[in-house]
Amino acid sequence: MKHENVMRIPKIEKVVLNVGGVGEKLEKGVILLQKFSGKKPVKIVAKKRIPTWGVRPGLELGTKVTIRGPEAEELIRRALPAINNTLKEKQIRPNFVSFGVPEYIEIPGMEYIREVGIMGFEITITFVRSGRRVNLKKVKNGKVRRQNVTVEEIIKIMEDKFKTKILRRIKN
Repeated sequence: MKHENVMRIPKIEKVVLNVGGVGEKLEKGVILLQKFSGKKPVKIVAKKRIPTWGVRPGLELGTKVTIRGPEAEELIRRALPAINNTLKEKQIRPNFVSFGVPEYIEIPGMEYIREVGIMGFEITITFVRSGRRVNLKKVKNGKVRRQNVTVEEIIKIMEDKFKTKILRRIKN
């Protein structure tokens, strides 16, 4: 019987839901994330000035909510049917998976919200290994190598745990 190193097993650190927009779209996004996650979303504020896009410091550009623990896995299970339990390989990067839900009414159990209308949001799932915090500490931070969760490991987790189909690229 092969014993796998417990410190090498990847796990879900957090799930971040976000909606971008200003003004009325931002307020609708706050309502949508509140209803879907059951948590209070925070607004994202611009820090830099980008004149081409009309962005200035202090402008509210979007909203997000972060979910951790067992609630995160349950939320992923609820959201994946909206995209037919399929992900493209290009949506998977080392340490995270990111995908968009085009319309929230496609999520099973979600009903149409009159004040929101039809809109979607993005979901980012972040994976981590035990010991990753050592790199992040300010006092006595260490040089921990091999802490990244590879794309292959994320694909295996998504296929085994969430029964997700991965659409792979054809390599020439």
